[in-house]
Amino acid sequence: MESNLIPQVTQAKQNNLHALITKPNVVGVGVGFKQSKGQKLDVLSVVCLVTQKTSDLPPNGHIPYMLDEDIPTDVIQVGEITAFQSNTGRVRPAPGGISIGHYAITAGTLGVVVKDKITGDRLILSNNHVLANSNNAQEGDAIIQPGDADGGRVATDTIAHLERFEPIRFNSEPGTCSLANFYAEIGNFLAKVLGSSHRLKVVAEQDGGNHIDAALARPINDADVLDDILNIGVIDGTIPATLGMTVRKTGRTTGYTTGTINLLDATINVSYGTNRVARFDGQIVAGAMSQGGDSGSLVVDGNSNKAVGLLFAGSNSTTILNPIQDVLDTLQIEF
Repeated sequence: MESNLIPQVTQAKQNNLHALITKPNVVGVGVGFKQSKGQKLDVLSVVCLVTQKTSDLPPNGHIPYMLDEDIPTDVIQVGEITAFQSNTGRVRPAPGGISIGHYAITAGTLGVVVKDKITGDRLILSNNHVLANSNNAQEGDAIIQPGDADGGRVATDTIAHLERFEPIRFNSEPGTCSLANFYAEIGNFLAKVLGSSHRLKVVAEQDGGNHIDAALARPINDADVLDDILNIGVIDGTIPATLGMTVRKTGRTTGYTTGTINLLDATINVSYGTNRVARFDGQIVAGAMSQGGDSGSLVVDGNSNKAVGLLFAGSNSTTILNPIQDVLDTLQIEF
């Protein structure tokens, strides 16, 4: 369809605007090119923006394929459209995608609100290194929103307390073997006597890798957290990652971004600073869609509100995700 037909398509949009914009799920109507599997087609159409594509609608809720007999329509899922909020500010009630953190860290991202499979309680999901300070935290520790780097303080901004977390196994941990420590003490004594400045240090090498970097926090007031994620909406399930899949997220630092899944079943060595490295197996690798502070963001499918993974690491060109089903199964939670 040629661009000189824009006036005709625009008129069809105006003729049907009230009928379309008042349909359940529709949040916008405009004129644009149809899309198929993320690719633009050379077909002008009346485009309906919907919060979520679904077949669970009343008979009069569906978008007709044609308007005014010969003008095609298209439907694009965009989630709930909201006035932009600062992802680093104090927000109550707090949605997913904004600043949060254990009181002793800088700041990460509030991923999403989930439910405990056993109790049904609503809990905040993010990373271990965001909510549990990379294992260096205790159950009940204060979780502040916004995080410390964004001005959050325990006295005024505590939104939750640490509930539980999956420990991260680092490649080398301080050794606890009494025999090894004994020989190290002897070696260090001899080194000192002989004038050497070098010392022995006992470390325990870890076998096997990690699968998730995740933790949960319990809100102090249930009403202080929302099920919604900024610019995305409410999660309605999970979907496995596939190569080439388009994904999106909202995070504390870079806000709403999109990316593409490039690798599956990846084994990744992740640096946690101060010479601490942890190996992760079975990970999902996407392209550049995050920066520091986006850790904890929930990554969802590009065409639905189904969760794909939990963002926890990356570089200038890469983003690493825990498969979401591993997170749910390990922590015994659900959407």
